[in-house]
Amino acid sequence: MSDLTELLERFRRGPEVLANVLTGAAGEELDYTPAAGKWSIRQIVAHVADAEVAGAWRFRMVIAEKDPVLQAMDENAWARSLNYGQRRLAQSLESFRRLRGENYELLKGLPASAWERAGTHTERGRITLRQLLETYADHAEGHARQVAAVRDQHRRERGRK
Repeated sequence: MSDLTELLERFRRGPEVLANVLTGAAGEELDYTPAAGKWSIRQIVAHVADAEVAGAWRFRMVIAEKDPVLQAMDENAWARSLNYGQRRLAQSLESFRRLRGENYELLKGLPASAWERAGTHTERGRITLRQLLETYADHAEGHARQVAAVRDQHRRERGRK
């Protein structure tokens, strides 16, 4: 299996990885915040879904246009303005699953030459399509680890009461 094939597979599995760490999460656990200014599980999953929307646009811009500008997103502004604390967890997870599936289907069929196409991210600078894919594969996995950590902390704190 090539590195690109493995990377695409990691990317494809993102929703499954996130769903697995969410198994059994419910009630107050979804809205528990581990510290001031940190996100709850509900907010994390809403963020992952919305970040995939941004990813869909970025992938398509890099594929279709010559050296496009890829706008950064202010994730805290999105969380506030788009009501992450009120979003339904199941809907956010399903949105992420659908969008990631669409993105995967688009990316898996690209010719080798497409992976060196690039854009300029407003915060990170020049980024190739392959690097963008790696960023989004890492993104879902990183937030799955974050959800697991929030769940662990919630269990520990609940055990002290």
